[in-house]
Amino acid sequence: MNISKLIFIGSIVIIGGYSLYSLNKKGNEVDYSTQVKPILNKHCIACHGGVKKQGGFSLLFREEALGKTESGKPAIIPGDAEHSEFIIRLTHKDPEERMPLKKEPLKKEEIEILTKWVNQGANWGEHWAFVKPTMPAVPNKGFFAGFFSLFGDKWEKNDIDYFVKDKLEQEGLKPSTKAEKSILLRRLCLDLTGLPPTEKQIGAFMKDDSDNAYEKMVDSLLASSQFGERWAGMWLDMARYSDTKGYEKDEGRNIWQYRDYVIKAFNQDMPYTQFIKEQLAGDLLKNPSEQQYIATAFHRNTVNNDEGGTDDEEFRNATMVDRVNTTWEVFQSTTFACVQCHSHPYDPIRHEDYYKSMAFFYNTRDEDVPDDSPYLRQFNKPEDQQRLTQLQTWLKTNFSSQQEKEITQYLTFLEPKIHPHAGDQFINGALADNKYLGIRNGGSVRFKSLPVEGKRQLLVAYGNKTGSPTLMEIRLGSLTGKVLTTIKLDTTQKGGWTNSWDYQLYDLPKMSGRQDWYLTFKNAKVKPDQSTCVIGSFTLLPEFPGKGKPEYNEKKQSFLELVRANTENTPVMLDNPLEYARQTNVWERGNWLAKTKVVQPDIPEALGRLPKGAPKNRLGLAMWLGSNENPLTARVAVNRFWEQLFGTGLVETLEDFGTQGFTPTNAGLLDFLAIKFMDEYQWKPKKLLKEIVMSATYQQDSKANDDLLEKDPMNRLLARGPRVRLSAEQIRDQALLVSGLLSYKMYGKSVMPYQPDGIWNTPYSSMAWKLSDKEDKYRRALYTYWRRSTPYPSMITFDGANRDICLARRIRTNTPLQALVTLNDPVYLECAKSLAKKMEASGGTIDEQITKTYRLTMCKNITDKKLAILKKLYTNTLITYQKSKNEAALLLNICPDDNIKPKNIPDLAAKTLVASTLLNLDEFIMKE
Repeated sequence: MNISKLIFIGSIVIIGGYSLYSLNKKGNEVDYSTQVKPILNKHCIACHGGVKKQGGFSLLFREEALGKTESGKPAIIPGDAEHSEFIIRLTHKDPEERMPLKKEPLKKEEIEILTKWVNQGANWGEHWAFVKPTMPAVPNKGFFAGFFSLFGDKWEKNDIDYFVKDKLEQEGLKPSTKAEKSILLRRLCLDLTGLPPTEKQIGAFMKDDSDNAYEKMVDSLLASSQFGERWAGMWLDMARYSDTKGYEKDEGRNIWQYRDYVIKAFNQDMPYTQFIKEQLAGDLLKNPSEQQYIATAFHRNTVNNDEGGTDDEEFRNATMVDRVNTTWEVFQSTTFACVQCHSHPYDPIRHEDYYKSMAFFYNTRDEDVPDDSPYLRQFNKPEDQQRLTQLQTWLKTNFSSQQEKEITQYLTFLEPKIHPHAGDQFINGALADNKYLGIRNGGSVRFKSLPVEGKRQLLVAYGNKTGSPTLMEIRLGSLTGKVLTTIKLDTTQKGGWTNSWDYQLYDLPKMSGRQDWYLTFKNAKVKPDQSTCVIGSFTLLPEFPGKGKPEYNEKKQSFLELVRANTENTPVMLDNPLEYARQTNVWERGNWLAKTKVVQPDIPEALGRLPKGAPKNRLGLAMWLGSNENPLTARVAVNRFWEQLFGTGLVETLEDFGTQGFTPTNAGLLDFLAIKFMDEYQWKPKKLLKEIVMSATYQQDSKANDDLLEKDPMNRLLARGPRVRLSAEQIRDQALLVSGLLSYKMYGKSVMPYQPDGIWNTPYSSMAWKLSDKEDKYRRALYTYWRRSTPYPSMITFDGANRDICLARRIRTNTPLQALVTLNDPVYLECAKSLAKKMEASGGTIDEQITKTYRLTMCKNITDKKLAILKKLYTNTLITYQKSKNEAALLLNICPDDNIKPKNIPDLAAKTLVASTLLNLDEFIMKE
């Protein structure tokens, strides 16, 4: 052997030996996140964490854990477990001294881990989810793995499969075979579009024997308009989308355009980062479009309390809390809500961090008022559009683009309003129903510190149905101060409790700074206990441009007519201008009335910092959430998409990536997909979804053998394909599609399909469920009118959300009520009748009709055993209905005076029961 070979072999031995030594050394190190933190969370944090710090000792943050306790000494001495009180107390013989106090002692192995950890320096590791992901190596994918795969059938289709197979091999398991072609088609269609395949899709796919037949179908479904409808459904639960405002009164809210925005965003494959940015801060983008304003309705889905006697400021603050909690749960899967009252008990997030996050939202214009302002006003009437265009042209021609922009902006939002609840020092008057300004004859109210610099006009939204004019006098500084102006509020047909106001514009003298206004109301003709008028809001405006010009009065009147115009109003987010800005305080123990120190917008230190140059507002927050430096956003998004396809996320707790949440079943795969989602796919959901559904992992058969059921009953290791019950929306949509009733009409206001009577018996409301006309009652469930206090019953029975608050994950249940819905609900009965008619129209023998209908509904061929059972059901039922034709007519809802009746009523009724049975089979409501 020559010298070169000896050196080479020696080098290999040295490198190998050092590697083994390093691995061994690393193996002896205690890992804080996976070994220590779980023990502390389970046994110690309850008494020594964010909520309680018994003895002055806390294990939440390192500086607290190593700091001095009430004894004046530290409980943990890094490197010296023998003298660390923290370790000594774990094995103390005195039960009054041993920890955990009055509980079972820690296991020997747990004490050994903690002792070893302290001796190794009590190093404070970071939780895996709070560390920026790095690209892991794809396991078993390389030259040697590729070489050996030549000698066998290669199962893997893409990199996902290498991660999955590696984990299976570690557990002594093998992947399942590929699912049948027809089963795979149904799974794919349901996952990507929320609908089963049509007869046309089934026929085309089953005939296509090309190698890329499956990929062509994937691309077709991703390009389908139904793709956006399916994935919007997932998002609306988290966005707590509803057509009503919530609470007891639960009145309607016109916010359907937000739902349509979400559908379009998914169909356009909008990058997820842009999706975040537009929803959190679309109004703060440069020259926002209407759609970007509508996107901000994401945070206008919060509940509003229109009931009498409520405090607008209290419920505005409740809205702020909801926005913070929702933002962190949706985009970061973090239990941030815990931090409202105290530092997080388990994760490194401080109490103050909650209010720094709230500061991003605290300066928005909404104030829990009945009209849902601020809202985007869309001028849909041609005459209003023409009037607006003419006004804009006149302003640009005679003044400047900036003035035109400011006036157009005001006409678009009618902001910033000053609402009645800003008033105080009421004399002989009050807030009518705690909402509107109602002052009696001679009464007054103060509005404190109004920003009047440069304001020369007052726009008042009011109603006066007293039959005589009211004079409103404005004094400065006090009730005896200088009279600023006196204005006449003439009688109107509008106003009161309808949120429908007359608008009048009044001139003001020149003012400066901020001043207190005292408003006095006089109308001698009203009764002593009667309000002189009702005021909904008022606005301070600069002088309308062009005074003295020939067209001034005409254009000013056009401006006022546009203010009064009936428009399509969608609640949106807007920030206060500087003169109306609010400051954010920390609330002591989460009490909004107990405000302490002032804080500025920022993110928790443990999660990084805002990007360089990012503004400290909602846009800056959105930029950080969409940054590649954010450790959570991509992981959370990938996990949500994965859960929708497989039924369970790689991290099961979609709502909690913190230390109390589940750890990933395949951390390498999660990080791999998160990095690809950010870098290779540029945050585009369709590319990510295609990667997943093209994997062999996704295409596996869902059948489970005894070995799999014993070792992995919940399919967390992915040794078989997904088999989960469909969502409430998918079950309904599928029944409509196979029966031929489904309407593919997209977008627009929500609809009211069949619903049992008596559901909407609610107080304080005139709202009623009115069955939609024609095809509207057969539209997809996504478009169904959603009332928070009484959601659509069949969807709630199948675990739909009421959407009062954000819901990150639906928990599937299995109850008898669900079977009662699909057997008796009017929608499913009508679907069964329609499917029976299709069965009859298909022609052939009853065996052939059942066979064809089964294939249509299940996307697979019927077995002889099932055919025999269904045929027996048909035969026995037919005999029954032939003896009792009235019962058959009752089932089919046929009246004696119906003009068109089936040729054979008993036959159709029997087939209806067969069709109903098909729509109730486990294999129909499950995704296999």
